[in-house]
Amino acid sequence: MLLFAGLGNPGQEYAANRHNAGFMALDMLADQHGFSGWKDKNGAQLAEGRLGGEKILAVKPQTFMNRSGLPVAEAARFYKIPNDNIFVFYDEIDLAAGKLRVKCGGGHGGHNGIRDLDRHLGTDYWRVRIGVGRPEQVIPGSRIDIRKWVLMDFTSAERDSWVPALMKAMSAEAPLLVAHDEGSFMSRVAHLAPAPKPPTDDKKAPKPSSGGSDTGGRDPGGRDPGAAPDSKET
Repeated sequence: MLLFAGLGNPGQEYAANRHNAGFMALDMLADQHGFSGWKDKNGAQLAEGRLGGEKILAVKPQTFMNRSGLPVAEAARFYKIPNDNIFVFYDEIDLAAGKLRVKCGGGHGGHNGIRDLDRHLGTDYWRVRIGVGRPEQVIPGSRIDIRKWVLMDFTSAERDSWVPALMKAMSAEAPLLVAHDEGSFMSRVAHLAPAPKPPTDDKKAPKPSSGGSDTGGRDPGGRDPGAAPDSKET
């Protein structure tokens, strides 16, 4: 049995945020592969299905980003799933929008959800890093704060192009992760969903979603802008 976890923040106000790329990936995978419906258990939404002949437990923590670790760790312990069979899907600002990298172990790179997972799981699990880019790469001339950037929605152009294409490609090639052929997974996804070319013209910056401005005392996470990028890859 393998565990696929997706990171994000619960609630419709966060659904289209860059920080919810992990949720988007798991929603697409569960839908495309006919997983069971999502059920609430121990601070997470869980769904089960099969990929490549193996049983998969899909986990979406509902505890907000900065507290993602415990629900994933509890599910792994309950089902006796070792870290080598845990794949965590999440947004990565230090990858260009639409790029994808898979690696085992490493640092959190400033990602608060991964930081919490490391506390509860250790670091030797698989990370599926979904590139969402930095603001100045997506919107030339932008000076949006990183913590606000990840809590902003993907632009309408992105939602109509590379975002759904990448999610579908990851879902289609997910059996390669089950087989622990991570290199082929990255190659196949890149072939099916090439990353978009960086924009060259100045564009008006989108406004933050409501999730980026009023959290009602909840902690949707974001990024630590002072952390060094985690550049180790496989």
